[in-house]
Amino acid sequence: MKTKILKILSDANEHVSGQALCEELGVSRTAIWKNINKLKAEGYQIEAVQNKGYQIVTSPDVVSVSAIASKLAGIKMGAKVHYIAEISSTNTWAKQLAEAGEPSGTLAVTDFQSQGKGRRGRVWLAPKSQDIFMSLLLRPDIQPSQASMLTLVMALSVVQGIKQELAIASKIKWPNDIVIDGKKVCGILTEMSAQVDYVDYVVIGVGINCNTEDFTDEAVKGATSLALVAKRKVKRASIIAAIMKAFESNYDNFIKAGDLTNLMIEYNQLLVNKDCEVRVIGAGVPLEGVARSINERGELLVENKKGEIQPIFAGEVSIRGMNGYV
Repeated sequence: MKTKILKILSDANEHVSGQALCEELGVSRTAIWKNINKLKAEGYQIEAVQNKGYQIVTSPDVVSVSAIASKLAGIKMGAKVHYIAEISSTNTWAKQLAEAGEPSGTLAVTDFQSQGKGRRGRVWLAPKSQDIFMSLLLRPDIQPSQASMLTLVMALSVVQGIKQELAIASKIKWPNDIVIDGKKVCGILTEMSAQVDYVDYVVIGVGINCNTEDFTDEAVKGATSLALVAKRKVKRASIIAAIMKAFESNYDNFIKAGDLTNLMIEYNQLLVNKDCEVRVIGAGVPLEGVARSINERGELLVENKKGEIQPIFAGEVSIRGMNGYV
């Protein structure tokens, strides 16, 4: 009920009477009052005016179930939200939720990861209650060989969600980083449980630097945050919702095509390394060439020094610019 009240008040441009809330939700005024107080305890400033009703004055930057779910009504992605203040890793948690039978579209969110994971065994750490740490559980009817493309689907969705919510233009560093002005703002880690010919489930972990402002530590040098770029604090729940809405559309297109055919054009327009010299690391013998685009399978097409196009599978490789990260 708290989520429904929050959505009604958030959508309204004026005061909503207690009676209107009672009639719409089919509950007593006492129940409304109790849930209003719960929202106030979470940090929502709610004005109560006699003969007019309730109105939200300011909203806190929280990633509670109510804060997120109230913005995702009718959306399959994030239709069920789990929140915990602190956990080792949202990907690990989401896999546990999958094993417990939670449905596709379940979203696991926390305020702090003590053992956040990146690709190739890297550790991802960030301050408490500042950034986005979330993992999305999916149960796609696809072959295991198709699962890696979901990283690219999410990367495109993150860029779209950030632009929709903050009007900030970001780029994709294939296959799993989002950058702004050459600095990393987001990392994505996709993991799956699969049999030989089918996928049990996929978990896509997303870590976004939102309100962190200090990147002087050596481990995070070369990173930035949405707040630094926007020059103001950002509301994490709104960004999560925007990304989930974008992902739902992109995911449907991916499932219909079975690949990235319907998403390639926009993805390639956002590819930060497009037509730039890159070094492919982790694929045996290092490869240097010019990144041209991705293909429908999500492979990066790199033109080597002989003019030959070599498709690079995401797997366990990294892409670096010839003179640095990008």
